[in-house]
Amino acid sequence: MKKVPLSIVLLLFSLALALSVQAQTFPDFKTLVREASPAVVNISTVQKAAPVSQDPFSQFRGPGSEDIPEIFRHFFRGFPDTQPRRGNPTPRSLGSGFIISDDGYILTNHHVIKDAEQVIVRLSDRRELEAEVVGSDPRSDVALLKVAGENLPYVKIGASNELEPGEWVLAIGSPFGFDHSVTAGIVSATERSLANDTYVPFIQTDVAINPGNSGGPLFNLAGEVVGINSQIYTRSGGFMGLSFAIPIDVAMEVSEQIKGQGFVTRGWLGVVIQEVSRDLAESFGLPKPSGALVVKVMADSPAQAAGLQEGDVIVRFEGHDINLSSDLPHHVGRVRPGQSAVIDLIRGGQALTLNATIGVLPDEDNLAQIPDVQQGESLGLVVQPLDADLRTRWNVTSGVVISQVNDGPGASAGLMVGDIITMLNGQRIETIEQFNQVVAGLPKGRSVPLRIVRRGNPMFIPLKL
Repeated sequence: MKKVPLSIVLLLFSLALALSVQAQTFPDFKTLVREASPAVVNISTVQKAAPVSQDPFSQFRGPGSEDIPEIFRHFFRGFPDTQPRRGNPTPRSLGSGFIISDDGYILTNHHVIKDAEQVIVRLSDRRELEAEVVGSDPRSDVALLKVAGENLPYVKIGASNELEPGEWVLAIGSPFGFDHSVTAGIVSATERSLANDTYVPFIQTDVAINPGNSGGPLFNLAGEVVGINSQIYTRSGGFMGLSFAIPIDVAMEVSEQIKGQGFVTRGWLGVVIQEVSRDLAESFGLPKPSGALVVKVMADSPAQAAGLQEGDVIVRFEGHDINLSSDLPHHVGRVRPGQSAVIDLIRGGQALTLNATIGVLPDEDNLAQIPDVQQGESLGLVVQPLDADLRTRWNVTSGVVISQVNDGPGASAGLMVGDIITMLNGQRIETIEQFNQVVAGLPKGRSVPLRIVRRGNPMFIPLKL
């Protein structure tokens, strides 16, 4: 009998051991699904009757033809048969939800139950119950429902702030109406900011999510809900490897306010901000392009009362690093109005700490607004005094207006005729003479910050001579 070399035996043993360890460490979702599924529900709605269209070709238009963002879209948009039609309305499966207490409170997405006349919740045992909409918050896309019942199965609530990239997560929902479908993946990133959302630091995962999963729970391996599946990144309308969930910490704060007072209040600072580019970071003397650059402090706002100024770069808020300008609204919005918040900033190259008493976010979106900024690279031009008409029209108190842009730094920076210069290299501009003096003293070979107001929108532009 031929002997097998010892080296091959050792290699085979090592391979078997590695496969055994891998099999033991790979998560077993069966118990989690078995215990958590009864608390996950399917949600159907009867929509409000649509007005009779005057368009003679409307009968040829399919559902989902409304104008919606191409890339970020809520799950049910474009979902078959979601458009209201004439005739007897019937419930249509739009999404998912989950029970958070044994007396029948349910969390789902605002967009799942939006404009619904009737909401039907189907439990795992096939019972169908009509739900009351306790309240709904469009800004966070969270809705709280209530069904009559006792001793209902409910989920365990986890802590989304403890999630880390690479962690296993699992979703249960009703994609395309297939109840209690299970998909799994990992956390791709946390505290993601999306273009169409200001107040939610999303959890990004690669869990397969499709129309009908919207409003369903995202679980960690402990069987705790850590998020509400809300949006997908797609060019096709279906799953493409990127899905986003509302952190359960945010959702529970919203639901508690809805349950307690019937509406949601958020913190308000009262600043308009923009991203800090590499050139702007150089112009402000920052070591790297990070933070939220204040381009406007609103009148009678908490920011004004705290002493914030245009040109300040907010780098930390309540102990949270502000790496991107979009990080700031998340943290400001979660501070209860009336509470004090610590703001760390850079002003004129110097570190400074302020305390602001946070206010209540007004109806209009004035919380740390982020304007649509077209940034140039530098500056240079002919200016004239600011007349009373421009002061009133664009709500500016001082500055000079650009009347001509010639070849040079100004044209390179993207400056335009009609732009109002209000600050240059940290100095407020009051007159043409002062503007010329500041320009004469500008340092060569590096960027300096220039603040302008363009058709009412303030912004900073890096200027390099």
